[in-house]
Amino acid sequence: MLQDNELICGYKDFLAKGKTERECVAFLVKEAEKNGYKNIDSLEKVKAGDKVYLTKFGKAIALFDIGSDGLEKGMNILGAHIDSPRLDVKQNPVYESDFIVYLNTHYYGGIKKYQWLTLPLAIHGVVCKKDGSTVNVCIGEKEDDPVFVISDILPHLAQKQMKETAAEFIPGETLDLILGSEIPIDPSESSAKADKADKSDKPEKDKAKKAVLKLLKDAYNIEEKDFGSAELEVVPAGLPRDLGLDRSMILAYGQDDRSCAYTSAYALFNSKAEKRTNCCLCVDKEEIGSVGATGMASHFFENAVAELVARMGDYSELTLRRCLNNSYMLSSDVNAAYDPQHGDLYDKANASFLNGGIVFNKYTGSRGKYDASDASPEFIAMLRNALDKANVKYQMAELGKVDQGGGGTIAYLAAKYGMYVLDAGVSVLSMHAPWEITAKEDIVQATNAYKAFLNIE
Repeated sequence: MLQDNELICGYKDFLAKGKTERECVAFLVKEAEKNGYKNIDSLEKVKAGDKVYLTKFGKAIALFDIGSDGLEKGMNILGAHIDSPRLDVKQNPVYESDFIVYLNTHYYGGIKKYQWLTLPLAIHGVVCKKDGSTVNVCIGEKEDDPVFVISDILPHLAQKQMKETAAEFIPGETLDLILGSEIPIDPSESSAKADKADKSDKPEKDKAKKAVLKLLKDAYNIEEKDFGSAELEVVPAGLPRDLGLDRSMILAYGQDDRSCAYTSAYALFNSKAEKRTNCCLCVDKEEIGSVGATGMASHFFENAVAELVARMGDYSELTLRRCLNNSYMLSSDVNAAYDPQHGDLYDKANASFLNGGIVFNKYTGSRGKYDASDASPEFIAMLRNALDKANVKYQMAELGKVDQGGGGTIAYLAAKYGMYVLDAGVSVLSMHAPWEITAKEDIVQATNAYKAFLNIE
């Protein structure tokens, strides 16, 4: 197996520090500037040899290494997404029920809800206040931080629960975190006191909730109403870990699709554009349909390229369209790794395996290729040639058996511009679980594959 300690250590650091889209973009901006990239907003003109980046709302980023050919000739684009399945905090989230304080959530993306119970959880995100200030929140990651949890029914009382289907036995509205607790009041004591005392002596309502809110006020200067303008994400607490006695794998949250985002950016930072301009694009919201201003379905990427065209000479809509149409793109997204414990779900001859190298998916979608981007064989042949010359290991695969289901990527949204697009990424075991599994070999091979792609002229 290939060994690249710098790459693997950097990747694990990225996963540890980038558990939200904002954290990922902040990490990538820092790395980009270390590698000579400049915010395009600081430049009036851009020329061949320049390295620039643009961001959107701190949750999407496009990086460009400008080649010597005009942009009309097209670019080599690595496109990944940096959002992952999680729980989002609601806007009116804090409540007390029978002396326990909870944080109300709404799950994001495709999750198995039962997997999120009884795990140590952390809260990451931002709270934007009326005065224009932003409070960064990260609770549950430091060794001396408290963590949070969603409780579950003990087996002794779970007879009804265990007869329900996996999709039903954990209702979404019960995925609420425990934030704090209070000592219960003895009913008989409370009743006796109530007979003798006036109203001022009555037990304080929501005492535990008020105590928790006071802690937030003291630590972060956050008021309860500030949750209305907050973006807080609940994620598994803890660092990425080496998996297996041989340490050949990585166990971590968010590897779909941050395994491809990091390797794409790393490949860009460790390559040099010659004729064609190289690009790494990391977008948001893929897990819920690539929607919003920071998703691939938005005009973020098109606008970013337009800014580039404008700074490289006289702006022309035709130049922009030709650039997009003549580009090549790898939709850097993961594929489901073959699971021997559930082999009946896969067409083994067309499955991807851990340690098998980067995965090419000619098409994704579900069942009859619905919502797929079906790649051109001419483009696949070009990529096979480039990877074979670079001695990079790759495999061709589908997500699973035809009628078992499927999934989508950002590929079809890029293909609408007329460019060549192919899904190419890392195999992931236990995809969309709070803790996912990848092989270090595949991280290395994906990086080398992306480097080989960026060298295509």
